[in-house]
Amino acid sequence: MNNHAKPVVGAPFPAISVPQLGGGTMNIGGATEGWTLFIVYRGRHCGRCKNYLNGLEAMKADWEKSGFTVKIASGDTIERAQMDIDEFKWSMDVGYGLTVEQMVELGLYITEPNNNGDAIARFAEPGIFCIDPDGNIVVAAISNAPSARPDLVQLLDGMQFTIANNLPFRGTAVV
Repeated sequence: MNNHAKPVVGAPFPAISVPQLGGGTMNIGGATEGWTLFIVYRGRHCGRCKNYLNGLEAMKADWEKSGFTVKIASGDTIERAQMDIDEFKWSMDVGYGLTVEQMVELGLYITEPNNNGDAIARFAEPGIFCIDPDGNIVVAAISNAPSARPDLVQLLDGMQFTIANNLPFRGTAVV
């Protein structure tokens, strides 16, 4: 997948691995026992990400009751990711060190750091993925800006409806 390719809905999520805070490796993609909500956030420098992820933390139990494992990751260093956990006490699995190559593979928009922010390296713009137990992409919401992300309450409601009604993949028409 190149930097301009969209994620393919109904296709397997690209298998990626990143280091996980607390030790070990966060693996995304491939078959699992349940559903996965995977969110790529911009990193420590992004105030909008903090608000979004604080909202996710508040409803994490609702996602889990619906059969989802919640995972988030950024391109931040371990130190910067740990600062967010220390400050916000997020309980979801947090990955760090997402590489530019992985960002490209996921079809994410990538931004260069600028002088008026505290980003220290290239970073991914937001990506929200719902992945079924077979490892296929059911929802892919990628944005080029932090202010354009799906409402998490609406997304969960839609996923509950999709699962309960065994709806087909959306957005797969070939034109």
